[in-house]
Amino acid sequence: MLFPEETFAGFAASGASDARAAAEALLSIGADSREEVDELAAKAVAAGGQLYGKPGESQGWMYGCGFADPDGHRWNMLYMDTEKMPGR
Repeated sequence: MLFPEETFAGFAASGASDARAAAEALLSIGADSREEVDELAAKAVAAGGQLYGKPGESQGWMYGCGFADPDGHRWNMLYMDTEKMPGR
């Protein structure tokens, strides 16, 4: 769930960390295609976010990107082509 910082601090019984200064979590989203990864990367930038990992392939069977939202929270989106997964 996403809350304003004051509400979150009440639930957590502590202050919220500054996500622009340090990563407190990496939120991951599964994608159904490489195109979906590209689309989300473009939407993140258009909404004021910054890419820290441009869309690209990894290990021959994964395709993903990483971005920080305007508040500095880090996200990644990953498409896994399981047909190309090693050992399959």
